[in-house]
Parts: sequence; C-alpha cells; structure tokens
Amino acid sequence: MSNLFTEIANTIADKNKHIVFPEGTDQRILEAASKLGAAGILTPILIGNKAGIKHTAEEVGVDVSSCKLIDPAEFQEYELMVETFVERRKGKATTEEAREILQDENYFGTMLVYMNQADGLVSGAIHSTADTVRPALQIIKTKEGIKKTSGVFIMVRGEEKYVFADCAINIAPDSQDLAEIAVASAETATLFDIDPRVAMLSFSTKGSAKSEETEKVAAAVRLAKEKNANLLVDGEFQFDAAFVPSVARKKAPDSVLAGNANVFIFPSLEAGNISYKIAQRLGGFEAVGPILQGLNQPVNDLSRGCSADDVYKLALITAAQAE
Repeated sequence: MSNLFTEIANTIADKNKHIVFPEGTDQRILEAASKLGAAGILTPILIGNKAGIKHTAEEVGVDVSSCKLIDPAEFQEYELMVETFVERRKGKATTEEAREILQDENYFGTMLVYMNQADGLVSGAIHSTADTVRPALQIIKTKEGIKKTSGVFIMVRGEEKYVFADCAINIAPDSQDLAEIAVASAETATLFDIDPRVAMLSFSTKGSAKSEETEKVAAAVRLAKEKNANLLVDGEFQFDAAFVPSVARKKAPDSVLAGNANVFIFPSLEAGNISYKIAQRLGGFEAVGPILQGLNQPVNDLSRGCSADDVYKLALITAAQAE
C-alpha cells in the first residue's frame, strides 16, 4: 500500500468512524471490511441478511466479528427511518412508498448516514453509479452553493499525487459546473496533502484556438476565481502547458501555474474518463475513486470491476472525508 493510504489509515484510526457497506454479501466487500475492522481503523457496517453475510464470510474465509451487521428487516428504528425519509423527500414519497423504497440497501444505507448512525457510505461493487448516487442526491443532497455533485480520481504513482475531475458524473458540464468542480476538487486535494494548483484543460492554451468549447473553459476560470478568490487556478490550457514548465514558458509565460498544475479539470466527462484510464493503464498510475464531492456527507462509488484493495482504499478516503 502506498504511503498516501498508510498516512490516511494512521490519521483516522482513532476517530471511530463508521462506514456503511450496503453490499454486505459481496466477497470483495467482506475482505476489505474484515481487514479494516480487525485493524481498528474504522467500524464497517455491513447491510444484509445477517445469516447470509456470515455464511458468505465463512465461505471466503474472512472474520467479520469486528464488523457491525444490520438487516433492514430487523432494524428496530425502521419506522423512524421511514418517517424521516418522508419528511426529507417533502411530499415526493408516501409512507407506504417509503417503506418499500427503504428495502433497497443503498437507500437504507444512505439513510443511516443521514440519520448520523454512520459517517459515510461505500457502494458500487455490484450496483451502478446511478444506484449509488441517486439516494445520496435525494437524501443527503449537495452542499449549499453546489448545484451538482462530481467525481474525482486521485492518481498516485510513488510519491506523485494528482487530482483528475470530473471523470465520473457530469457528461457535458457548462462553465458554472466546471467552476464548481474546480473549487470542490481543490478542497478534495487538500484532504490528501496536495496544495492545489488547478488547471482548466482544453485543446487550446490561452486563446490559441477559438470555439464555444474553449470559451466555455475560459469563462469557467473566471467563475472559479469569483467563487474562491484565493484559489490558484488558470486556463484554458492544453495538458502540456499545464504540466510541463518548459512548455508553459512558451505557451503561457504569464500563467501563475507555470506548468506545475496538480489538479486537472477536464472539459467533459469523455475527456476526463479517457484520460484517467490512459494514465492508469499506460502511465502506471493507481487510480483511486471515483470520489464523489459536493455532498453534505460522504458517499462514494466503486467500480463494479473493483478489487478488495480498491474497496479498502475508498473506505479510508470516505472516512477521511467525514473528518
């Protein structure tokens, strides 16, 4: 495990954070939860039929005695949860509808976070991103001043750490969306001891090409500065002008970033998603995430192709976000 995650684990070990795993019978979830619980790093909450969870754990050879198991069918505060959900949805769900909706493990787990019975949630090993994000948006909702959540990856290779956003949620962000993503991504960077230097990316550097796409990014830079006057952000940049000082001196000699960006905001989901996978597969970077940002409480989404190690690391990040 890289130094980054060792540091996070050491930081949160004495915080007694409780992280919900709605997919309580998935082997990867069980392996990660067992490891986290046994090490005393956090308390995993596994959702599902208790007998089923224990049976699967025995089959795969892991000990879940350090985990908390909750079966929605046996949850003593279920009616209170139903009442709280109806109130939170403000007329968009009846009591009977709420009872049915909360049988879904992601909705149930998200309500545990909302009711402060857990500090965060990790799902997505067997569910789609929509299945994980939808309950969070309906229940936990975005922070004041944030219209949309976004998904970032922390890219790690040795001692190198970078933030890539948005690589998971917003297909075609407008200038306002990009500005929000930039500000939120800078905040996420600080969680991982990254002093954020934010580059807004495009296929143009400082007006070298003119189009609606490049003007959208240039406008986002101005909006991000309005949102946070202390944010070190610049653009629009081609990646080399944002990352390579010698290129920056030629293409953007007056930039405050000087080719030393470490937080990269992509102009579209396709650009971000393709780029992080290229860095991961060709560049040898470890891609941790997607980490959802902009929510009032932390909820994070796994890839359905994740490993137990991915689950472990994203749980650490979720607990760190809860701080």
